Amino acid sequence: MFADLVAIIEQGLSWFIDTFDGPLWDVTVLTLLGTGIFFTITTGVIQFRLFPQSLREMWFGRASEGQSITPFQAFATGLASRVGVGNIGGVATAIALGGEGAVFWMWVTALIGMSSAFAESSLAQLFKVKDKDGTFRGGPAYYITQGLKAPWLAVCFAIALIFTFGFAFNAVQSNSIVEATHNAWKWDPHYVGLGLVALTAMIIFGGIKRIGKVSAKVVPMMALFYLIMAVIILGMNIDKVPEVLSNIVRSAFNFDAMAGGIFGTLFSQAMLMGIKRGLFSNEAGMGSAPNAAASADVKHPASQGLIQMLGVFVDTIIVCTCTAIVILLSDDYGGESLKSISLTQNALEYHVGEFGVHFLAFILLLFAFSSIIGNYAYAESNIRFIKNNPIFVLLFRLVVLFFVYFGAVNSGTIVWSFADTVMAIMSMINLVSIVILAPIVWLLLKDYQQQLKAGKEPEFKVEDHPSLLKRGLDPRLWK
Repeated sequence: MFADLVAIIEQGLSWFIDTFDGPLWDVTVLTLLGTGIFFTITTGVIQFRLFPQSLREMWFGRASEGQSITPFQAFATGLASRVGVGNIGGVATAIALGGEGAVFWMWVTALIGMSSAFAESSLAQLFKVKDKDGTFRGGPAYYITQGLKAPWLAVCFAIALIFTFGFAFNAVQSNSIVEATHNAWKWDPHYVGLGLVALTAMIIFGGIKRIGKVSAKVVPMMALFYLIMAVIILGMNIDKVPEVLSNIVRSAFNFDAMAGGIFGTLFSQAMLMGIKRGLFSNEAGMGSAPNAAASADVKHPASQGLIQMLGVFVDTIIVCTCTAIVILLSDDYGGESLKSISLTQNALEYHVGEFGVHFLAFILLLFAFSSIIGNYAYAESNIRFIKNNPIFVLLFRLVVLFFVYFGAVNSGTIVWSFADTVMAIMSMINLVSIVILAPIVWLLLKDYQQQLKAGKEPEFKVEDHPSLLKRGLDPRLWK
């Protein structure tokens, strides 16, 4: 009977994807790029101007008080979802379906999207709430409710995020683990799925504070190991890297393969796949990272905005680029037989032998499993926003565990397509919301920069901005 349930859900998802994915992405691409350009211009190119300051904020931000988590832990929780399958399988899928030029559009999505990431995470900090146990919660659902006075839209966003991160993205993570471990060790997908369900259950019943602590330890370690391997390979082929980068840029503007859809004449396949996989990987503007950003204890909302902005850069410009170059330096990256994790494993095998296949499978267990933890943290915050009830949360956790298993035993095609579709819905709601709330973003940035210029450590005081109190801001958090 359980197998029948999985089959029924698979059929329903196929209909949903076929009906909505194409039209949604036509509009999402334009909105995503437009919002990024809008905030880039109106913030004075903040992603470049205040990049050094974002590094200082991450390392020297205020330590946690009580049971809240530190800026670095919030940053690591964000990377737990950002740095993972998107940097390995996502990059590979983009190259397999969109060609070398897709990597260029991943860069564009990240560099432009850093300003959107600053905006959404600063808003999340400003409109966060404090629980009875001293922890903070927040995110788009909260700033849509308080800032826009649109609770109905906030509920729509929360539902979209729950489906995207709690269900679809976690299915992608488990699917990728199954593919990698089967390639390396021939592990049975059903047993791997059951094992992931058991491990995930052990972690998610520990709460957000444990998630922050686990991510803060695991993410830097796994990122370091993966980057060391990539740097070694780049060093072995340093004479070929300039040619690879040149091919990426040149191929980005090849419009021979069009994306199709309403605006198909505007988008190439490389552009569409680069933007899709770039958004999946770095999440800039999607509305997910603000949930982790809101949980940090900082003195100024813009401080956490800068930290999350840095996460987008690390994710795509550094980690995704390393993966892309490793793949493009290999012997086979354009065939239909190799996609997602298999393509990246094939590239590592080409460079370092069979060890690369096993190495990536092990590293992916860390990447993808920490992503499941980070994804769950985002979704739980929004479940509690809709109904903060223990039984409701318990039911949600059980559904999350089901989709971890669902991803393990289903094809990568339907799992990735499901993720793309719900990701577009979630992103559209958030992007429109942060554009409407842009005046508040500008106010926060101006206040931050004025204090910084005066030689002060920026500290936000709500009494200096009485207009914000009318938006439903909790004055006790920013005295």
